[in-house]
Amino acid sequence: MAEQRQDKAALISETRRRFEAEYLPDKSDKYDSRDVERLQQDDKWVENYLIWRHDVVDDTLKMIDESFQWRKEYTVNDLSESVLPKWLFEIGALFLHGYDKEGYKLFWFKVKHHTRDPKQQLEKKKLVAFWLEHYAKRDHGKPLTVVFDMAETGISHIDLDFVRFIVNCFTDYYPNFLTKIVIFEMPWIMNAAFKIVKGWLGPDAISMLKFTNKSDVQEYISGEYLPPHMGGTDSFKYSYPPLVDDDFQTPLCENGPITSEDEHESKEEIDADTKEAGEMNEAQNLNQKKMNSVEQISKSEETDKTEVKPKNAKKALTTFKGPLLHISPAEELYFGSKETGEKKCLIVLTNVTKNVVAFKVRTTAPEKYRVKPSNSSCEPGTSLDIIVSLHGGFAASLQDRFLIMAAEMDQSSGAGVPELTQFWKEVPRTKVMEHRLRCHVIESSKPSSLTLKDNTFNIPAKTNEDLHIQLTHLLQINRRVEEQMNRCLWFQQLSVVLSLLSVTVAAFCFYLAYAQRS
Repeated sequence: MAEQRQDKAALISETRRRFEAEYLPDKSDKYDSRDVERLQQDDKWVENYLIWRHDVVDDTLKMIDESFQWRKEYTVNDLSESVLPKWLFEIGALFLHGYDKEGYKLFWFKVKHHTRDPKQQLEKKKLVAFWLEHYAKRDHGKPLTVVFDMAETGISHIDLDFVRFIVNCFTDYYPNFLTKIVIFEMPWIMNAAFKIVKGWLGPDAISMLKFTNKSDVQEYISGEYLPPHMGGTDSFKYSYPPLVDDDFQTPLCENGPITSEDEHESKEEIDADTKEAGEMNEAQNLNQKKMNSVEQISKSEETDKTEVKPKNAKKALTTFKGPLLHISPAEELYFGSKETGEKKCLIVLTNVTKNVVAFKVRTTAPEKYRVKPSNSSCEPGTSLDIIVSLHGGFAASLQDRFLIMAAEMDQSSGAGVPELTQFWKEVPRTKVMEHRLRCHVIESSKPSSLTLKDNTFNIPAKTNEDLHIQLTHLLQINRRVEEQMNRCLWFQQLSVVLSLLSVTVAAFCFYLAYAQRS
């Protein structure tokens, strides 16, 4: 194994050296300097080129040369939503969504939404490049599975030039980035066209073509990520804006200090992120007032039934019970409108495993939200609070989504920032638990979930909002106290059993000694 790593390192070094000596002097103006810099720094990228060309350095250098020129021609490093026409995204012909059975991301091409138009061809090709680059940077170059959904298509949708461009992206420009091409319900009239496609793929990639229909497509993709017309149960419907639901990114303020306008936040809120001990002290102080708060809240709820539906209140206390983490609330984060001013929500994670669980939080609107902490770990059997807050003058939207990702860590692994960063690069997708939360905007003055106000612990404020928040937080603290009490009772019972067992053994020893003397 060590020899293989050394051999690979030697090939990477040789590729870089020869690229600088043989290609860079004459073609530097044809490359984007950012790509050249990345080639010198990113070992994985160079390794992927080598893998895709079977470790033949000459062939690898040719591919790097071709792909670098293509990347500059299509301005790949500068492609973004703002530089592409909005209608391209609205059509929904190309998007990323879901995973195949091996855990690889699905890149969908809804052929029925594509029409041939030479005037739009360049922009459509740039859209393909945008999605591929977008995902390659976000998930460190993990391979994709391409799905050609050809349901309801005919001769008018055949565009061999566009199909060839997509194929070339994987064969020539994005090394080691393709796992398979799943073709769903290809019309018989296109058989001749796809014989040509096979020629473009070459002998090595032909095995990646999977022709399927409704009866066998689930050999490659499970039903949860297939739409109903493909025999699946996925209710996902493409819409834009924003980018598709699972385009989650790291939110603002990872785990760092709060700065500028946010320095006024209360000490209690910060403690809720990092110190369970502080929460337990709060529990001791607040439990004395629990009965009065509950009575006041029950009365206020009776008078406010016309304002907020009871089912919303029920949702606030629901918990998603995953294999690694229990997550509360289970489905929705409730924020207020600009008028009501609710800008903070609480997510409670509980580790139900016997190992440390690493987690990170992503959102579809990273510019709007701060999440504290957004990348950390949770000890076995403990709970941890995550504060989600709107940044600046932003308002929550029904289209905003949050993704919580979690995976078990080895006992020997550290939980610092470098260890977590490396852990997320290496952990297999199949071992990652994912759970999504929607955003809900409340128009009334009463929040319906784990929503935090700046005066959450300011007891004199007796509004319905504050009382509801206090009860929610009390219930969470009470649950944690009960968990600790249950553990203590278990240890106490175990101690009693062990004590009785010791007494029994001692008595039996005395009996044997007495019997021998007799």
